[in-house]
Amino acid sequence: MIVLDKVNKVYDDGFHALHDINLEFKKGEITVLIGPSGCGKSTTMKLINALNTPSSGKVLINGKNIADMNPVELRRDIGYVIQSVGLFPHMNIGKNVAIVPNLKKLDKDVTDRKVDELLDMVGLDHKVYRTRFPSELSGGQQQRVGVIRALAADQDIILMDEPFSALDPISREQLQDELIRLQLELNKTIIFVTHDMDEAIKIADTIVLMKDGKVVQQGKPESILRHPANEFVSNFIGQKRLQSESTYEIPLVDEVMITNPVTAFPSRGLAEAIKMMEAKRVDSLLIVDREKMLRGAVSIYRVLDQYGEEGKTVADVMVPVQYSVASGSSLSYAVEIMDNHQLGNLPVVDSNNRFLGLITRGSVVKHLADVYPNASRSASDGEGQ
Repeated sequence: MIVLDKVNKVYDDGFHALHDINLEFKKGEITVLIGPSGCGKSTTMKLINALNTPSSGKVLINGKNIADMNPVELRRDIGYVIQSVGLFPHMNIGKNVAIVPNLKKLDKDVTDRKVDELLDMVGLDHKVYRTRFPSELSGGQQQRVGVIRALAADQDIILMDEPFSALDPISREQLQDELIRLQLELNKTIIFVTHDMDEAIKIADTIVLMKDGKVVQQGKPESILRHPANEFVSNFIGQKRLQSESTYEIPLVDEVMITNPVTAFPSRGLAEAIKMMEAKRVDSLLIVDREKMLRGAVSIYRVLDQYGEEGKTVADVMVPVQYSVASGSSLSYAVEIMDNHQLGNLPVVDSNNRFLGLITRGSVVKHLADVYPNASRSASDGEGQ
């Protein structure tokens, strides 16, 4: 959708700000430009709405060179969000959000409905906030208004120049979450400038890492974390992030499964089954024979339903196990099966259907707690008794 073709930017004093920039910003994606101060990320972004003009090369939007476009009309078709928000203090929130639609002389009733819809969309009740003034809002609320103002004229392209960097950490994280949610609904083409790698990893579909006016590496966050192009990228990402990416691998089910879950032989009576479930505080039993072949499963409800018929065994009331996973399978595959079929547990079997163990939600959480002990400790500290 947006292409920068061999773009250079040289200022009058001879400073070469951008060197042969070749980039494509894909439609419907969030592309994050990131790098140290002075790397050229904001200069690159401002080329797109003609706040900067290239010394050489072309900037194309939908195949058209923006040098041939009216810059005022171009900017009205591109949303722009900046760090300082830039709300007009003498206008109420409704009028602030409606500035661009009004400049484009869009239908007033349609614009009013759009303003109300956008305010509600970011958790600012239009009945409460539409008539308030910027000074009556917190910094985070003002930034929300800044974001939706950029969306009010339904522009396809949104430029965001370090929009959340002045906020406190909690507000910043909330706004990041809000942006991700809005993007899922609205599917805009967003170019987002930041110097914060955690922010980039969280929100980006594509990351473009810059240094000294050059693109050093670009790609999906996962790819950059796993395969940094050089020492500069490694240092900018940070050793902690690289270590967490490189050392954690998805385990096999054999590493996570419970190896001694509650099981019963097919010959067990129903009263015995109830007693076993009561003692082990479970609501179902897996039925295995003496060769440890998995034969079926029985729930407490099924046992109670048939309890009046003395002489019956669990073999008489058990049902086949519909889903199991083979030894050697990845944990992610097992979790996907459990999620897709709303299972509380999943048996692990060998190639002969011999029962080996059981994956439960509890065993998955325990494994994660072992891998991320600090996260586990924080979670437990916040829990009640």
